[in-house]
Amino acid sequence: MASFNDIKGKRALVTGACGVIGRWIAQTLHEAGAVLALTDAREADLAEFAASLGLGPDGFAKAADLTDEASIKALTEEVAQRWGAADILVNNAGIYPSGFLLDISTDEFDRIFSINLRAPFILTREIATQMVRKQVGGSIINISSGASRKMRRTVVPYCTSKTALDRLTKGFAVELAEFGIRVNALEPGFAAGSKVSDLTEAHITSTISQIPLGRPSSREDVGNGLLYLASDLSAYVTGATLTIDGGNSIGSLAVHQDKKNPL
Repeated sequence: MASFNDIKGKRALVTGACGVIGRWIAQTLHEAGAVLALTDAREADLAEFAASLGLGPDGFAKAADLTDEASIKALTEEVAQRWGAADILVNNAGIYPSGFLLDISTDEFDRIFSINLRAPFILTREIATQMVRKQVGGSIINISSGASRKMRRTVVPYCTSKTALDRLTKGFAVELAEFGIRVNALEPGFAAGSKVSDLTEAHITSTISQIPLGRPSSREDVGNGLLYLASDLSAYVTGATLTIDGGNSIGSLAVHQDKKNPL
């Protein structure tokens, strides 16, 4: 019977490994026995994080600029040289800059889509091609967001990029199914602490106060969903979106009148 033990020995590439969610994903896969390739734009932070995990003789870390196709291809070529093909790809890297649409520059808009959508497309194309050539029935997981369905003021480009990522997920799922490659999306809950996309304390407090289950996401929440999609437990799941966000994307606890009695 399938279990999380299926992850042991699998080769997994994780992007955005130095972020909050990225660290949780890398730590979860590492503890499950996966061989890791970690990437992030922050070279010093990446080296420090990789050293703290201890990637072993078959794992590696390589900094990459996900806005640069040549940098992405250098990363995927190293995967091919070292492993032949990955078994698991986690497109986690993403940015969440804030600003009203009337104030966002075209360059900033392009940067958001370059990292949040274009990079997962290139990475999936390159890694899936390796999987097909090596006859690896792999699992590709795109880290999406409930923002793909719930529009939020001041982060409209982010929301739009995640909506497009969900469609890209389903498109790759349809086209890669014949090769035994599954492609799914995971929507983690709110987790503060990003060094790339800073949030104010007021923003953090306000967001948590409106989550139906009353708390931010934890490493266990994200890890359990990630392991499910990466393992053979989800062998018959592709083109799906797994939402683990405490209900944050279905609605808000904010009220605009005195609370009514429950009965």
